[in-house]
Amino acid sequence: MVAHYTEDLNWLGNLPQSIQQTVYDKNPDTPHAGATPLPNVGREAHTYLTHIVRHYDSLSEWTVFCQGKPFDHAYDFKKRLKAWAEEGDIIPDFEWLGHIIDTDDANGERLFKQWSKNENQRGLDLIGFHQALFETESPDSYTFALGAQFIISRELLQKKPLVFYQHALRLSVDFPDAAHCYERSWNRVFGIDTPLLPVGQLTAYLKPIRAKIGIEEGK
Repeated sequence: MVAHYTEDLNWLGNLPQSIQQTVYDKNPDTPHAGATPLPNVGREAHTYLTHIVRHYDSLSEWTVFCQGKPFDHAYDFKKRLKAWAEEGDIIPDFEWLGHIIDTDDANGERLFKQWSKNENQRGLDLIGFHQALFETESPDSYTFALGAQFIISRELLQKKPLVFYQHALRLSVDFPDAAHCYERSWNRVFGIDTPLLPVGQLTAYLKPIRAKIGIEEGK
């Protein structure tokens, strides 16, 4: 499942034919052929949640959620998809797709405020977002793979009821900077409190965190 805007999607032609491709397009000026049009709101979070809500009862056994140019944040994206499709590699019910792993705090102080595209250095209200989505207190920090890309099983996704995803879809539009909150929270959206980190490029901040909790390099 691809969230597309203006990216070159020629790479889709190199994927195994066994991988069903669904593209959602938010660019009304130059839409991708065969794509499903969506309004340009809510970034990729709105696209992902739209797919879940529309296809909740007919989801594939596994769904990859990715952006139109997935490689900036997951350099081995095509290689991993081909391995899953052709070799049947065993994977957990949820796995981040990304090679840059980092941690933000509940106010976005570490990453969001310092983000180059956040010119006014506004904060990120993960505390309010967590309360609005889960009706529970926010954790102090969020560890995740940058890029908001992941693979998930139908079984895990459907453990949450459709009404939960309908509410999440509304938040993707109504809550300020919701897509950035979701980027840090997708594992939690699906009921997984631990990050389930892939092998990735660790930031200087995260290395001591992994050492503290006993995760060795390369694990």
